[in-house]
Amino acid sequence: MSVGLLAVVDDILTAALKASAKTAGVVIDDAAVTPQYVQGLTPARELPVVWRISLGSLFNKFVIIIPLALLLSAFAPWVLPFLLIVGGTYLCFEGAEKVTEWFGHHGGGESDGEPRDERRLVFGAIRTDLILSTEIMLIALDSLDPEFTVWMTLGALAVIALGMTALVYGAVALLVKIDDVGLRLMKSPARGVRRTGARIVAAMPGVFRVISVIGTVAMLWVGGHLVIANLAETFWHGPSDLLHAITHAIEAAGPVVVWIVDTAMSAVFGLVLGLIVMLIVTGVSRVVKRPRTAGSAH
Repeated sequence: MSVGLLAVVDDILTAALKASAKTAGVVIDDAAVTPQYVQGLTPARELPVVWRISLGSLFNKFVIIIPLALLLSAFAPWVLPFLLIVGGTYLCFEGAEKVTEWFGHHGGGESDGEPRDERRLVFGAIRTDLILSTEIMLIALDSLDPEFTVWMTLGALAVIALGMTALVYGAVALLVKIDDVGLRLMKSPARGVRRTGARIVAAMPGVFRVISVIGTVAMLWVGGHLVIANLAETFWHGPSDLLHAITHAIEAAGPVVVWIVDTAMSAVFGLVLGLIVMLIVTGVSRVVKRPRTAGSAH
């Protein structure tokens, strides 16, 4: 009996490891996006906020994504592509907002104080994690052996959920506390160690700027890819056919060039889609606010 149980556990762990490898790109995106949400916090609040976001990520995976994915894949698999289109569009919208902020446009949202800011940051990070985690878990689900029982599938998804959450938020926690490590090194009696600490501290603002750019591009890339791929599975093949035609034309340049072009085109598509959604949201919000303003004038 124990030998059979060990064999099942081994099958689950092996399947989880193989499925996790296929989600690596999205995991990197998740790790690049998340540090943006702790910028501007005091050092004492960084790790607590990362912890709260990681708990929210576990809630997303175990309470929302895994049960919903199993139910939909069993009873309504045709719904999944539409959910991914909605999620991808939201990521494109968030990415486009950040791009416009680079050029001086701020969508609003003044902060009344640090506690309110922190709640908003955590909520925004968990909301974005929901989209990225959904893609991670759906890719993993699609990679599992269809002969698996429901319980083996659930076990493999649970292992993937725990492993990916620990990997992503462990990396994020390390990133946001590196500057503290540098400050401690600067107090060392050894001059070489102090110099290393000073270099780490001096480099971190630039590192976070780079991470912010990578995270924004990742949002646009993942969001654009989600929309393009799932539109092709539902009702519109145009963007996917164009993307495949271009990547096929440059196959001779090698897989790295093909990947770069594919990623760039997905990001550009995501940016255009996100800007369109921004215009729609802005227009709708102005229409909604106008009657209030007119009513208050009387």
